Amino acid sequence: MTDNISRNDVEEFLYREAAMLDSWKLDQWFSLFTEDASYHVPTVGTAPDVTPDNTLFYVADDYPRLRERVTRLQKKTAHVEFPRSRTRHMVTNVLIDRREGDELLVSAAFAVHRFKNGNADTYVGCYRYRLVAGGGQLRIREKRCMLDMDALRPHGRVSILL
Repeated sequence: MTDNISRNDVEEFLYREAAMLDSWKLDQWFSLFTEDASYHVPTVGTAPDVTPDNTLFYVADDYPRLRERVTRLQKKTAHVEFPRSRTRHMVTNVLIDRREGDELLVSAAFAVHRFKNGNADTYVGCYRYRLVAGGGQLRIREKRCMLDMDALRPHGRVSILL
């Protein structure tokens, strides 16, 4: 059950996740996910309840695909991220929207600043998480990154993990 998990506990979890991404501890970050997890970045302007089955997504990873993405991003052959971008994930307005058995439905605002090759890009939006409580820790069953921007210009792509 999730009754004993506070918003402060969830904030701490999300802040630590952000720190892992900023320090490129991608294997450690990946270990936060359950084996039935998904990581989604829908295209700009889509409704929050869309699925990869009926709408185009920038990223629609299940657990195995996310593992491949993490592995690929750590290789020198990942030209779009070698050398690696420097990022700063800012997480705020964390809310526990609903408790369902062993799950927490959580939302949070984000701004991810990406610095590479003299350019600075900012991705802004809302995270939607489905967190699972078990074994004394939280894990991510679903992470959805809803972008608030009108378009991906000027960056044109999402090559980092939001």
